[in-house]
Amino acid sequence: MTALDLSSPVAVVGTGTMGQGIAQVALVAGHPVRLYDTAPGRAQAAADAIGARLDRLVEKDRLTGADRDAARARLLPAESLTDLADCTLVIEAVLERLDVKQELFRQLEGVVGEDCLLATNTSSLSVTAIGGALDNPGRFVGLHFFNPAPLLPLVEVVSGFATDVTSATRAYETARAWGKTPVACADTPGFIVNRIARPFYAEAFAVYEAQGADPATIDAVLRECGGFRMGAFELTDLIGQDVNESVTHSVWQSSSRTCASRPRSPSGAWSSPAGSAARADTAGTTIPTRPRLQRPPSRTPRRRRGSPPTSSSRVTWAPPPSCSR
Repeated sequence: MTALDLSSPVAVVGTGTMGQGIAQVALVAGHPVRLYDTAPGRAQAAADAIGARLDRLVEKDRLTGADRDAARARLLPAESLTDLADCTLVIEAVLERLDVKQELFRQLEGVVGEDCLLATNTSSLSVTAIGGALDNPGRFVGLHFFNPAPLLPLVEVVSGFATDVTSATRAYETARAWGKTPVACADTPGFIVNRIARPFYAEAFAVYEAQGADPATIDAVLRECGGFRMGAFELTDLIGQDVNESVTHSVWQSSSRTCASRPRSPSGAWSSPAGSAARADTAGTTIPTRPRLQRPPSRTPRRRRGSPPTSSSRVTWAPPPSCSR
């Protein structure tokens, strides 16, 4: 199964940051692109914003003026879902709510052709659950781009339990044709990146809560010693504390609920006191603190070499109450 032909129209539903980024990727690759949003005027505003970014690419000599003009001509705002009827790929980037996504794909299934590939950009919801609302879930797949989509190469191609191999392969090859680095993965909580990232954020927050270091210091250590481009606090500010909290709760609820993926603040919004990177809408809040860990009791006397261990010399460990399921 090969990638989609460049003459095949691609639609993006949802014109927020991710929707615009995905649309730009498909557009620069050479596809005709349709933009749709339920809010009046949002699709046109998104098209204008993408056009402005194309202008900046020309200014930086990353795109020719002719290619920019051709791309703009291929970008069309859609007034209704029926305008997407001839599309061969529809990628959804709407609100991270299962019921909202399921209803959208129910409507799309009644509009597009049988050979149209349907994809969700969900970062943590179950691809299998979303596709379960379809009559033909075999053509449904996860295409998880990362923000900013035009710059970050990784795309997780997620197969639900009912996804056909041909659909997953077609999505994989299309992402690769767009200059991305696709990775195939199963429909597990958080997929790959967001599953691994939970302990990264949670442990950084735990160090701060334990008063081990301030956020700026933690970020500096991760950057300068750990080799990360951004620290945990900087990255969650960029992603958005509300988005990061939602993803963490989704992974937590869908997984075995281990300590590594547990949300640091189960009730209420997260915030980061990381300084200038902190978002204005969370600057007035702080991360709840927890009691300092108590120093363990004094160690038992060392036993002589060769002597059998006694019950008092054996070390046992039990998870703290906060880790209980």
